[in-house]
Order: sequence, then structure tokens, then C-alpha cells
Amino acid sequence: MAPNSQTNDSFFDRVYAVVERIPYGKVTTYGAIARVLGQAGSARMVGWALNSTIVQNRPDLPCHRVVNRLGQLTGKIHFGGGVMEEMLRQEGVVFSATDTVDLNMHFWDPGSLG
Repeated sequence: MAPNSQTNDSFFDRVYAVVERIPYGKVTTYGAIARVLGQAGSARMVGWALNSTIVQNRPDLPCHRVVNRLGQLTGKIHFGGGVMEEMLRQEGVVFSATDTVDLNMHFWDPGSLG
């Protein structure tokens, strides 16, 4: 079931505020974003927030820098083809396996925002 937009607007805005701070050449996870927002266990809702950026036409947000807990490009379907991987590779992101970012090298902890 999709979240109620009226009750989740502020959560979505908080997700966007974190995503826009992900450094070039780094990635974070849906779960890490949820945890820093005090909503551990809400990784799926972070995904819904990022999916809504398609409808909102928010190319300013580096959503391509958000991967799942294993480093996999689970959001790649929303970019079409290999666009998400190409965008990350252009930033120097290294992959440890097919569609899987090397999190040991590229993970950014949003908890470091202070």
C-alpha cells in the first residue's frame, strides 16, 4: 500500500534534503536515509519518496546515488537502461559485481550530517 501523501509530505521533503547532500562519487542506502530521519525500518518509504521525484520532475536530486543495503541498483528501472550505472561510473564509483556498488569504497553515512 502506498503512503498517504498528506501525512508523508514532510517525510518526503526530509528524504530529499538528505539525498541532495550525498557527495559526488558516493552512495547511500534507503535504510541509512530512513535511520538518519528517525524512521528505521522505513527504507521502502524512502523508495516511495524517490519514486515520486519522477512525477515531480526533480532532476536536481541525485537519486542515482541511492542503492539498497547490498549496494545493488534497485532503482535502476526508473532511469531506463543502464543510465543509473553509467551516471555512477562517470562519478568514479566502482562496482564489485554486476549492478552492485562497492559499498566499502563508496558508502556515505547520512548520519555524518551532524
